[in-house]
Amino acid sequence: MYSLATADHTAAVVQSATGVTSVAWLLIALPLLGAAALLLGGRRTNSFGPLLATSLSWASFVVGAIITLSMIGRPADGRAQSLHLFSWVPAGSFKLEAGLLVDPLSVAFVLLITFVGSLIHVYSIGYMEHDPDKRRFFAYLNLFVASMLLLVLADSYLLVYVGWEGVGLASYLLIGFWNYNPAYASAANKAFVVNRVGDFGLSIAIMLMFVTFGTVTFAGVNAGVPGANQAVVTAIGLMLLLGACGKSAQFPLQSWLGDAMAGPTPVSALIHAATMVTAGVYLVVRSHVIFDAAPDARLVVTIVGAITLLFGAVVGCAKDDIKKALAASTMSQIGYMMLAAGLGPVGYAFAIFHLLTHGFFKAGMFLGAGSVMHGMNDTVDMRRFGRLSGAMKITWATFGLGWLAILGVPPFAGFWSKDKVIEAAFVGDGWKPWVFGGAALLGAGITAFYMSRLFFMTFHGQKRWEEDAHPHESPKIMTVPMIILAVGSAFLGLVLGPTGVITSWLEPVVGSQPEGAEPVVAVPVLMTVTLLLVVGGVALAWLRYWREQVPVVAPVGSLATRAARRDLYQDDVNEGVFMRPGIHLTRSLVFFDGKGVDGAAGGLAALIGGTSARVRRVQNGFVRSYALTMLAGVVVILGAVWVVQ
Repeated sequence: MYSLATADHTAAVVQSATGVTSVAWLLIALPLLGAAALLLGGRRTNSFGPLLATSLSWASFVVGAIITLSMIGRPADGRAQSLHLFSWVPAGSFKLEAGLLVDPLSVAFVLLITFVGSLIHVYSIGYMEHDPDKRRFFAYLNLFVASMLLLVLADSYLLVYVGWEGVGLASYLLIGFWNYNPAYASAANKAFVVNRVGDFGLSIAIMLMFVTFGTVTFAGVNAGVPGANQAVVTAIGLMLLLGACGKSAQFPLQSWLGDAMAGPTPVSALIHAATMVTAGVYLVVRSHVIFDAAPDARLVVTIVGAITLLFGAVVGCAKDDIKKALAASTMSQIGYMMLAAGLGPVGYAFAIFHLLTHGFFKAGMFLGAGSVMHGMNDTVDMRRFGRLSGAMKITWATFGLGWLAILGVPPFAGFWSKDKVIEAAFVGDGWKPWVFGGAALLGAGITAFYMSRLFFMTFHGQKRWEEDAHPHESPKIMTVPMIILAVGSAFLGLVLGPTGVITSWLEPVVGSQPEGAEPVVAVPVLMTVTLLLVVGGVALAWLRYWREQVPVVAPVGSLATRAARRDLYQDDVNEGVFMRPGIHLTRSLVFFDGKGVDGAAGGLAALIGGTSARVRRVQNGFVRSYALTMLAGVVVILGAVWVVQ
């Protein structure tokens, strides 16, 4: 039993795991077993591998659900339990035990990861049916689920780092699953490299924790924060944020997310919508004690979230690739979550609330995009769609519910979660509520426009199909998961929001809502303005992409449109600021190494070798030569003596 500091620096008792919580290790072990069986079993598992992987993912969900039910039956302050696994790092006086922390925050992620992940496994059975390497694909899916579960269940930052790197590896393998295509392989490499930049920040943060606190466990770090140097705590917070930016595609490390759509669509739904990209939000909220003690670092979190939510929204307005438009939307919505997390105690619970609802409606829309591609010969260009609602009724209806949810139309999920983030953004004093609240409001209006643009270009307006296109509905094994996610998109917010379930559930971990924390603008006014902006965005999209004819070939567009199509030149900036200087620096170092270090060593060796070769000529084996040399030496010595005298 030990104490885990909460947001207000009070101590919440964490008890040793008992009952069903003592088998929480099965949550990770089951999907990990599936990954090992499929990868090591080889072709012998081709026939049953996908079903095995899917079954083990569902089994992990069942274990998580049972643990959650047992947790509900305990008092709020006794729901956190720790499970010791083994002695991991015994190094002199430093000892780190590997263990799991099962508390309301980690369990919320467990349910999201296993439930949505299992639905995506089911969907993938139909989507990847004809792929010859589907066994390997399902192995990677199981590996990802296991790594993500380790990340959110770990009780120390070092064990979080293991899961962190695991999801990075699985993401790389899944993005580049079709690596025979050079563009896809390049996208996987890009994601891997950019994430390594963020991972470097996380590793520095862990090192600073060890040097400062002598421990890297959550309990030890949280207990040591109040007495630590302010500058060090701020540095730890900024390094944690750098790690979060890489994994969650936040500014300035967001450039990889659009290219990551090269992976199969179920990958986009699982990794880049519902789970992996939310790992950064989890890290910030889990580290709330650090950020509460470092207001400057927390302010940077808020600024990064505000920039990213607008950045992604602007980029989404100009994308014609349906998956890349959804990727830009994901970037923007994660920005909302980071904004809420940076607001502190007033926003922590709402960041997780929006994370949960977003996991459902965005995963559902990504699967809907895959269904559209399935019925349209893998076409992703929305300018080649139009009026698919008649041919793909289930896909249209389920996608439509996700669209209404992300817009924030009442009573759908996004209305309850995103509006709470907007309200929290208007809490505070000085310039902050107006800047951050204004950014959140503006983002809501732009979101309504670009998501309506996507919906209308795909399912409404005039037909713009190719002659050989025969749009049709996907099989039930693909549509049933979409229906379930659509139901969650419609009702999850209603269940968690107005009932106060989500805030009371997370209160033992992140603390209670501050008293008197009211927005600077009345809540009814905020709700009205938000809905007006949403209606305006939908109306503008209706005029341009439903009522009017959508050109099949994209027009040149304005300067802003061209910039958004190129992701606001983020790749150009990275190339000019980092890649090219890096190449020149590397070439300079190679030249210095070759001509300087190796040249000096090689020159010295050549000098010694040449000198020895010349000296060796004197040793010719003739007595007369040696006698002459001795005589010359005697003459030199006598001459020297004569000169001295």
